[in-house]
Amino acid sequence: MATASETTLVTMHNESGTKWWTRFLDPSERTLAVLLLMPAALLLTLIIVYPVGRLIWTSFQNLSLTSGVPATFAGFENYSLMLDDPVFWETTWNTVLITLITVPGALLVGLALALMANLPFNVKWPVRLSLLIPWALPLSFAGLIFAWFFHSEYGVVNDVLRRIGIEGVIWFNSANWAFAAICLTIIWKTSSFMALIILAGLQTIPRSLYEAADVDGAGRLRQFFEITLPLLKPAIVVALIFRTITALQTFDIPFTMTRGGPGTSTATLAMYIHQNTVDFLDLGYGSALAMVMFVLSMGVTAVYLRMIRTKG
Repeated sequence: MATASETTLVTMHNESGTKWWTRFLDPSERTLAVLLLMPAALLLTLIIVYPVGRLIWTSFQNLSLTSGVPATFAGFENYSLMLDDPVFWETTWNTVLITLITVPGALLVGLALALMANLPFNVKWPVRLSLLIPWALPLSFAGLIFAWFFHSEYGVVNDVLRRIGIEGVIWFNSANWAFAAICLTIIWKTSSFMALIILAGLQTIPRSLYEAADVDGAGRLRQFFEITLPLLKPAIVVALIFRTITALQTFDIPFTMTRGGPGTSTATLAMYIHQNTVDFLDLGYGSALAMVMFVLSMGVTAVYLRMIRTKG
């Protein structure tokens, strides 16, 4: 016959086992949150943390696949070379200038398109479908289309100019005209993306606010600045974050339209990174350039997030 102490130990063992299974099958909110977020955290580690860490390490190395020499630790040598590289400064300035021109331009055009798409049409799907077409086109395809549009001999733009009595422009032989053509193409391509996000924000504004404004005698312009624009600020900030980051990474459209020419006057930082890593196989210097782009992107994101927190 089992003693009382043995019976107590068996009962405690069974209760602890039952409690563990009960906790596993019915976890607390904190445990459930950890279990649900763990796969996403592992995935982010694999696709973001490890590549970024590898990029940082490579940027401190002399690693050129054409030299045949094993990689060696170089410290800040790649970054010091970057400071004396005039092409780096030119491509970085081109990237910043494209961002400063195309992001506000795409915002203004996208806002106008979203307001048009939000009008009470009887049939709305053709209008909203027209917003999806530019956004759905591949970037390189859009660049090829507009390279044909701006062609000096048989392009559509010069043909229209000649028909209205204006002499055509040799767009891609001039640094300024080529840069303008690239910016116009990027604005056309990205304004639809901005319009889609802003249109989603417009759908969340209650119609009762406009009805109350009509009763108070407020005109359309006053309603826009006092109702529409303030309530659209969260959607606009989100659109600006995505558009600014992609603008800093501009590659496809300038590459397909001008290949960075004439000279390097329209080359971007992403194109210079591609040239060093893919064409020259200088992975150390290319990684250092990529770190500059990464820091720029993170800095812009931090500024926007601070704006959101301040407004909140």
